[in-house]
Amino acid sequence: MKLILSDKNLDIQFNDEITFFDLSSLKIENCTGCYNCWVKTPGKCVIRDDAVKIYPEIAKSNKLMYVSKVKYGSYDTIMKTMLERALPIQQAFIHLIDGECHHYQRDVAMKNAIIIAYGNITTGEKRIFEQLVNRNSYNMNFSRYKVIFTSEEKLEKCIEGVVPKWRI
Repeated sequence: MKLILSDKNLDIQFNDEITFFDLSSLKIENCTGCYNCWVKTPGKCVIRDDAVKIYPEIAKSNKLMYVSKVKYGSYDTIMKTMLERALPIQQAFIHLIDGECHHYQRDVAMKNAIIIAYGNITTGEKRIFEQLVNRNSYNMNFSRYKVIFTSEEKLEKCIEGVVPKWRI
């Protein structure tokens, strides 16, 4: 399954094999850090908003694209909020990967991921963002990933060029 999460609406028609979510049009609350999704209701967030229909799609997707403006070397607010709210697809238990602690996944498909980062991004922000994606790749179950930087003006053209060749 191919999934695209974007922090803004895109004027692009995707084919039927792609599920697209414009996160900016959805109601997604901040994670409260209650950890009920691990303890009281394993695998299910207790906050009932639009995030509950997205994180199961993240779990089952095998090709994933994040489209996010980069702010201070990180994802834009709505993308970061959604990724934090995807905590239920992980378990509370941790294990070592390359000497680092990472969560076990809860029935999560391995993913080939493309992260399209846009905006007026400095060299330093690019370096920080690439490090962030690398670290997140363990907890997001990325088997492979690629980060593509572009300007906001060229964003849709960039996506239209990447989607037909969606192989990493």
